[in-house]
Amino acid sequence: MPTYRLTLEYDGTRYRGWQEQKNAVTVQGELRKAIEAYLGAAVELGGSGRTDAGVHALAQVAHLRVARELRGEALLRETNDRLPADIHLLGAARAPERFHARHTAVARSYLYQISRRRTAFAKRYVWWVKRELDVAALAAAAQELRGRHDFAAFCERPEEQTSTVVELERAEVAEAGDLVLVRIVASHFLWKMVRRLIGALAAAGAGELRAGDIGRLLRGEQVAGFVPARATAPPSGLFLERVLYPGDEALGALEPAFPVPRNA
Repeated sequence: MPTYRLTLEYDGTRYRGWQEQKNAVTVQGELRKAIEAYLGAAVELGGSGRTDAGVHALAQVAHLRVARELRGEALLRETNDRLPADIHLLGAARAPERFHARHTAVARSYLYQISRRRTAFAKRYVWWVKRELDVAALAAAAQELRGRHDFAAFCERPEEQTSTVVELERAEVAEAGDLVLVRIVASHFLWKMVRRLIGALAAAGAGELRAGDIGRLLRGEQVAGFVPARATAPPSGLFLERVLYPGDEALGALEPAFPVPRNA
């Protein structure tokens, strides 16, 4: 069956995540409906991975398998004409038959936006942290995440995972206007792992965690007064930034998805 690589962006605010579910509106479900309405036939559609309810994507990747050859331009145009306004197909290109959006991927990159001020326009795309943040302390804590660790302390229902060990390749922090940006890159992520890591980094930036505390949590030690699950950052500030495949261009500079200019 001809296989196509789809790239799409979406505002996840009103969706119960990427993956199709019974009695829930999801991004995958809306994309499937749009494509099948255009083709008039059932298709095989799979994504690079789940995004949770309320999480956004700048470049989610999906594979599409259909019974006949399609023109990428027509697929793009006709699908977008049938999609809701908060989902947009960015690209549709023929891919090798063995291409699988999840299994072929070599890394995923997530971007999180923390706002240091209240904003009227970007509320759906940031987490406003009212506490004063020491960005240098936050960045230092982020470096403790790099490498191969057991992230059970930062995972929802770790007992249901085959393994909670993840190789975290990069953890970058930058400032842009009144935003603190965090990029985390790994081969894969556990359920709620990114949001719990962001919560811990914000706590470090606010002086609630000391140097080395994140390392202690990764080693399964207790840190007095801090429980990662209780510090889980909201989904509003989280974006699936890129899904990387063999031969793809490297990630560029860390930039905001939705800028929040510094308050004069």
